[in-house]
Amino acid sequence: MHVHRTDHVRNFTVLPNCVLQNRRLSYTARGLLVDLLSRPDGWREDGRHMADTSPQGRGAIRKALKELAEAGFYRVEKVRLTDGTFRTQTHVYDTPQLVAPDVTRPVAGAATAGPGDTPPVKDGRKEPSLPAAQAERAAPQADQAERPEQAEPDAQAEPDAQASQPEPDTQAPQPEPDAQTREAVAMLYRVIRPEPRLRLGAAEAAALAPLVAQWLERGSSARDLAYALLPGLPVRVHSAVGVLRSRLERKMPPAEAPSEPSSPGRTEPSKPWYAECAECHDPVPEPGICRTCAGLGVREPAPGAFAAIAALAATGAARARTALDAARQGPAAVASMAG
Repeated sequence: MHVHRTDHVRNFTVLPNCVLQNRRLSYTARGLLVDLLSRPDGWREDGRHMADTSPQGRGAIRKALKELAEAGFYRVEKVRLTDGTFRTQTHVYDTPQLVAPDVTRPVAGAATAGPGDTPPVKDGRKEPSLPAAQAERAAPQADQAERPEQAEPDAQAEPDAQASQPEPDTQAPQPEPDAQTREAVAMLYRVIRPEPRLRLGAAEAAALAPLVAQWLERGSSARDLAYALLPGLPVRVHSAVGVLRSRLERKMPPAEAPSEPSSPGRTEPSKPWYAECAECHDPVPEPGICRTCAGLGVREPAPGAFAAIAALAATGAARARTALDAARQGPAAVASMAG
């Protein structure tokens, strides 16, 4: 194998052979390490951008970064800033760093005492001290507690008996949902069952039950709810109950307007209804054939209908004769007629 090298003056990177010839790393990991070491200090790039700008996918880049991190060439740490926020810092090394920088490794030997500035260990058996103001207020109470007091035994036994009695359960039992609420909850679970991103708890479903009940009261079915709740969901749903509540409120069907009751003793006029004759297609009051087609009468034409038809026929015949005469005389006559 012949190796050809070129003397570079600018835009080159010097790397140790322990990085380039490390056969414990995959070729993808070594190539990615060389690419990162060729970048200037302060370069900002994450694994997603590396995968989007290279032939390898995100899985291959993630695996290569994991190899480099386990080998000590790549390290990611979170640093807390002065304002309380955290910032991620990425470190790339040309030699393996199996121990994080600025961290001393423990040495073998017996346990030794810590440095002088080590904070003292808090004694758990010692009572905590109080501020000066609270200590002054607590002093008279302590003096009164230390004074021996003679009390009747019955009076002392009564508080002890009251303290020994268990406190009654003050939590009121939750009322069971009515039939309408149970039906709305069952309908909601039936609609969102095919979508794993819309998982709801019992309390969340009960909170949405009134909205679903309004949909059912307005004549909506399970298909209508599915068309309103399931299409167009985001890739990652952070709050399923929030998404469902928003869609149930925004896409609520309108309520049907109540019909006006008719006044007593008043009947609506019946609209005329007509049919066509089965033979001549003339309008008839009832389905069937007209009187003329049945031979029971003669259809009388409207006044002046024959005169109008005769005049129209005469005009058409005159135009036809003129067109034929012009065709016999030649193109010049046809042009004069058109003019």
